Amino acid sequence: MQLSFSTYYTLLCAALVLLVGKFLVQRIRFLRDFNIPEPVAGGLLAAALIYALHEFTGYSLAFNTDLQTGFMLMFFASIGLSANFAKLREGGAGLVLFLVIISLFILVQNGVGIGLAAAMGLDPLIGLIAGSVTLVGGHGTAGAWGVVLENEHGVQGAVTLGIACATFGLVIGGLIGGPIAKGLVTRFQLKAIAGTPAAAVAAPGDLNFENPQQVRLITTSAAIETLALFAACLGFAEFMTGFTRGTALQLPTFVWALGAGVVLRNALDYLFNFQVFDRAIDLFGNVSLSVYLAIALLSLKLWELSGLAAPLMVILLAQTVTMALYAVFVTFRVMGKNYDAAVLAAGHCGFGMGATPTAIANMQAITNQYGPSHKAFLIVPMVGAFFIDIINAAMIQLFIRFLP
Repeated sequence: MQLSFSTYYTLLCAALVLLVGKFLVQRIRFLRDFNIPEPVAGGLLAAALIYALHEFTGYSLAFNTDLQTGFMLMFFASIGLSANFAKLREGGAGLVLFLVIISLFILVQNGVGIGLAAAMGLDPLIGLIAGSVTLVGGHGTAGAWGVVLENEHGVQGAVTLGIACATFGLVIGGLIGGPIAKGLVTRFQLKAIAGTPAAAVAAPGDLNFENPQQVRLITTSAAIETLALFAACLGFAEFMTGFTRGTALQLPTFVWALGAGVVLRNALDYLFNFQVFDRAIDLFGNVSLSVYLAIALLSLKLWELSGLAAPLMVILLAQTVTMALYAVFVTFRVMGKNYDAAVLAAGHCGFGMGATPTAIANMQAITNQYGPSHKAFLIVPMVGAFFIDIINAAMIQLFIRFLP
């Protein structure tokens, strides 16, 4: 038997999940140490309770998805609206080189996932889910592409599978980054560049999306202007989804929302000299992601994962080894084989398997012990906060299009 929840009750349940998640993260050190997001902590508990309800009583819960879709689109629009191309110039050649390294890693990660899935007789799309969709992409991208893969490609339980992989990656990304960088620093006797002031290291609160608890001073006018920007992105995304349906340009709606944000932000910056209020965009983006994840996790059907547990663990363990080897033999060496490169390798492990906050935590663990790395703290947040999401979305679309 199925119990259905209306829009209002779905929002109420999502709010309860977020409050419970906040309580759990505050009380459980493991969750804090590995930067587990509050929506994930509360949502996984709720999903476990819903699973127990289904197993012992036969009841299942159905939540309204209209709000989930809307908040998902707002989150991806916020990524686009934060993509100021002027920051690329600030990062210089090092940022571009790091982008190339990460882009190549996405190809490797998806190749490992798809190859192992095919070898074990699974749908190759499951390997893609256990690749950059969830590991580089994180929970937001996992849920967004999961809906697409479920509805358009028939991958049953794609959202559930994606959230599980993203959570695994989040923990593993925090476990391997620090030890790898520490090993590189010790082996090659690396030292921080002399004269780099500690103040040059960016505080997590100064970085887009890195600290959702950071106080942001926002006026009513700024909030209204920001809502107008989001509405424009979502309206454009809905129009383009319908306009391109059935054509070679057909893309998921959230990709159009992200792209609209990029174009709109930079058009306002360079053509109209209009200063977009980044603090409001960050706030709305973080709130949207939290509510979206809460609803997505409430909707998890964990019983759909029972037959995939063992093959999925094989793929994820292989991805962990691949990430570690790539960070040591590619990221570290190509970025200069110096102290900054070692810190960048730690950061790459963080968002290559988990999320940008995990990358920041990995780098801080190294810089707190061995000294600051201004280059790493300049490059990683900009790449991890939005540029990599744009590249990842394009690559995922290409993989889906050409997979049999």
